[in-house]
Amino acid sequence: MKDKTDCIIIGGGIGGLFSGAFLARNGKKVTVLEKNAIIGGGLQCFHRKGKIFETGMHVMGGFGENGNLHKICRYLGIYDSLDLQHIDSDCIDEIHYKKTGDVYRIASGKENFIKCMSEYFPEETGGIRAYVEDIYELTEEIPLFYLKEDNGDVRIHSEKFTWSADSLINSHVSDPRLRELLAYLNPLYGGVEGHTPAYVHALIHVLYINGATRFKGGSQQLADALKRVIENAGGNVLSNRNVTRIDVSDKMITAVHTSDGGIYKAVNYISAIHPVALLRLLPEGAFQRVFARRLNEIPDSYSAFSIYIDLKPDRFPYIDHTCYYMEDYGNMWNQDNFDPCDWPKCFMYMTPPDPGQGKFANRLLVHCIMSYELVRKWENTTVGHRGEDYENWKNENVRKILDKLQTIFPDIYDSIACIYSASPLTIRDYYNTRDGAIFGYRKDCRNLIFSQLPIHSKVRNLFLTGQNINLHGMCGVPLTAIYTAEAILGKNTIVKGINDACKDI
Repeated sequence: MKDKTDCIIIGGGIGGLFSGAFLARNGKKVTVLEKNAIIGGGLQCFHRKGKIFETGMHVMGGFGENGNLHKICRYLGIYDSLDLQHIDSDCIDEIHYKKTGDVYRIASGKENFIKCMSEYFPEETGGIRAYVEDIYELTEEIPLFYLKEDNGDVRIHSEKFTWSADSLINSHVSDPRLRELLAYLNPLYGGVEGHTPAYVHALIHVLYINGATRFKGGSQQLADALKRVIENAGGNVLSNRNVTRIDVSDKMITAVHTSDGGIYKAVNYISAIHPVALLRLLPEGAFQRVFARRLNEIPDSYSAFSIYIDLKPDRFPYIDHTCYYMEDYGNMWNQDNFDPCDWPKCFMYMTPPDPGQGKFANRLLVHCIMSYELVRKWENTTVGHRGEDYENWKNENVRKILDKLQTIFPDIYDSIACIYSASPLTIRDYYNTRDGAIFGYRKDCRNLIFSQLPIHSKVRNLFLTGQNINLHGMCGVPLTAIYTAEAILGKNTIVKGINDACKDI
């Protein structure tokens, strides 16, 4: 039996660690239980032959001066411990279209972005400005994005808030190339034509237009910094603690059991794992049957296939921004619907920075959107035991990606020292997400309420957090964690604390 604490958090990913850090910052003793050997979820890195490879969080918005994540990390006392590289505002992203040879370099900063896009499409200048003004106005409808206190007023959203992202774009510009280009960040939030809400599109795009940042030396440093906040307040962050059962009595959790025989008790509990994974841990009847059915029926976002390349020294140029490869126009909204024979038609690639980064890169990461259906025949296998057919399939996918990357970098094959790859099954098993979904539940403008889950649950001392509850990603999940922690601490406790701590920024 473990000592009783103020809060036990199931899942040591971004949502669990930020929730724990917020509670710890406010005097709560927290225990985080993480099933993997490495904490961090999308922040976690793996090491191979002395190289660090990030698995999820490669580029982030909100870390610039006055950004929401900048302020959050200042409040937690960890900002100065992070080794960050702010991407040059002249080009935060670069999009290549193979068939036409078109290359677009995207600038950051509201006016810079408008100017940049207008230079590519001068006849659309008015529409571009109107579009940018619209997405900024949509973000104002979510006060927490700007770390504003909740005044208790009932929020009435504008009509455009619930439009689809593509409808919002199309209402301002008519050139099909520009319409596609304004959706180029789709791979960062799982954009689906006719379904992804305009407000989701707006939040992600405004976040990056305001400036992008990368970690020098890997994103694991943020997970480790959050762990220190929790431990310095008397809490614990425990890895290799796979939760196998949750005891519930009279609509209250009484204990959490782990596979190593551990029993953990607390006043409150937070689930930072996929809601379907949570359901498997709870006794039948803990949630109402209709709610449990809803958790199972909400569609998930798509998954990905990734390759991690260990580069030979002084062979491949370091690129200080993210790049996107597009086979041709017309694919931006269909990145998970390709015939396997044609895959991939799109992917993103980047060279992560190291401390003291020079002109050559040490690593190259490539991420391709992929449907889970392509790996379903191996879904009953485990890591390292999926069989020869699976390994051959992965190797063939790596070859397909490299062949297309070679059209941009002819010497790519000669630059490779070693390659590692990950499929939707890898994501499923390491992130504990259903069908390897990388963005959690899919948000749908046609039924917003269906995929919006509450922080509070019918189990009175159980609260929810993570990418499935509100927004996903390096900004959305910490903001959701504020709501979750404030459900325990009291409304506006954390937001007020952040603003008080950052008055001089």
